[in-house]
Amino acid sequence: MHGNFSSIFKGSGLEFSDLRQYHYGDDVRHIDWNTTAKGHGTFVKLFKEEKEQTVFFLLDVSASQLVGNQQQNKLNTLKEVAGVLAFSAMQEAGHIGFCAYSDQNEKFIAPGSGKKHAYKSISEIFKLAPLSLGTDLKAGLKFTLQALKRKSLVFVISDFIDDNYQELLRAMALKHDLVVIHIQDRLEYAMPKMGIVPVYDPERRQTTWVNTSLRSFRDELNDNLHEASELKNRCKQWQADYVSIAAGEDFVPALVKLFKVRK
Repeated sequence: MHGNFSSIFKGSGLEFSDLRQYHYGDDVRHIDWNTTAKGHGTFVKLFKEEKEQTVFFLLDVSASQLVGNQQQNKLNTLKEVAGVLAFSAMQEAGHIGFCAYSDQNEKFIAPGSGKKHAYKSISEIFKLAPLSLGTDLKAGLKFTLQALKRKSLVFVISDFIDDNYQELLRAMALKHDLVVIHIQDRLEYAMPKMGIVPVYDPERRQTTWVNTSLRSFRDELNDNLHEASELKNRCKQWQADYVSIAAGEDFVPALVKLFKVRK
């Protein structure tokens, strides 16, 4: 991920470095009036570009992520995507942290620097076994907004099967550099017509028999596609990046495209 794609992890601004005497042509907005008032001349502030950046992952690990093939479900795909991005961030950024959320805080590692911390974060992501089956994306977003004190690059990786989270996601986009990664299973919007089949809800631990050939069921699948399109449009309005990834499929091209877009 070096070279052409490294700019995804760019610094977040300027920080004060030093003072020097004012020279003709200097920006008067950079004059340090407190130092100048001491009577030893006019001084201006010098700044240096911040190279380090905080990269934070909010991971939705609710039971709806277990949909799909056991070895290639949404949760496994989520962990792989987060791991790849964290490893790439380790090469370029200063601090890495993450929060895994269901309807409770499953695991939180505060942003830290160094390869040892980064490898620990990646290891914890892959070892994670959620304790709760519920979903509360709103609470996860609220926790992240409170935990991050400075502007960061935030990856929210979820299937976004929840309600009333949009305003907090918008607040995240306003405060931070937001990247939304939407993990979906193709069965959620393209299930074939198979007649009456049992469908298991992992969050409620209930099995329901549904007729996959009924028009009403096909309409529900279309609604899922519409909601994904709505989320993509909202991200565009909020100037946040949006990436859709299908569980169990090769996600590298989608991430490479993301890196190119953000170049």
